[in-house]
Amino acid sequence: MPAGAGWVQTARVPARLLPLLTDVPVSGERLARTLGVGRVSVNSFARALQEEGFPVVVSRRGYALEAGSPAPSLLDLGGRPYRYVGTTGSTQDDVRAWAADAQDPAVPGAVVLAERQTSGRGRRGRVWEGPGEAAGRNLTFSMLLPAPVDVARLALLPLAAGVALARTTQALAGVGGLKWPNDLLDPRGRKLAGILLEADVRGEDVTRAVLGIGLNVGSAPVTTQAGGSACLQEFAPDVRRSDVLTVLLPALDRWLAAPGEAILEAWRAASVTLGQPVTVSTAGGVLSGVARELAPDGALVVVAGDGSVHRVTAGDVQLVGRLQ
Repeated sequence: MPAGAGWVQTARVPARLLPLLTDVPVSGERLARTLGVGRVSVNSFARALQEEGFPVVVSRRGYALEAGSPAPSLLDLGGRPYRYVGTTGSTQDDVRAWAADAQDPAVPGAVVLAERQTSGRGRRGRVWEGPGEAAGRNLTFSMLLPAPVDVARLALLPLAAGVALARTTQALAGVGGLKWPNDLLDPRGRKLAGILLEADVRGEDVTRAVLGIGLNVGSAPVTTQAGGSACLQEFAPDVRRSDVLTVLLPALDRWLAAPGEAILEAWRAASVTLGQPVTVSTAGGVLSGVARELAPDGALVVVAGDGSVHRVTAGDVQLVGRLQ
């Protein structure tokens, strides 16, 4: 299978075993016959895949992937270009490299999903916190967006992705509210997901844009963020990563292409920021007040204690007090 169609292997990982695995155990004897190797080699291949980060289960019944894994063999992607990797530096960088590949360039909608990231990043140069040994329980992926895009629409894209996330998690787990500009929270204000948009801008057009999403499905990574983190399985124990991804990817396609006013209306409806007292850290300092509105360009309108009105186009928002 071409790399762009699903599986991506590194030199350390046997390239032939992983595509043979599903969530139904297959005996080592059968896999050995298929691969033309001995059973000991099959076991060695499986252990190597585990070390790489893939959720391979080895039992008396044979070899399988954990139920609900986001592997191509367990997903209906509808022909979407999709690369599934164990451990990588950054899925953002992987998508950029794929898009620049002269032989097999990524097309808009292409996704790279990794079980573990070693150099993931968040907004404003932060490290994208990973789940450590719990890797394989969450979703970390990046998507290449259509280009060119008018630079005036750029700020709406993370909001559109937030709407897709909130609609998906509400449908599957009954939770998910949006904190401006790029976080998904549970009802207690704990972080469920984060969004990162990186774009190459030339003049008034965005020549390339890559959207990154980290969503806690089965584990809540340790975080220094105020409020802590949570995962979907706290609210819906049976929800699986494959279920989430199957719903989320088409939702992203729809909302990223939606009209600006529709995005803003849907974001306002899912917001846990508007109407709340906030403290905003901006390049110009710290602003305290009440988040009153979302402007047509995606900026947050904050009314300070002295009645002055401020448009915040970039910054980190801290919600003051409990969510209502």
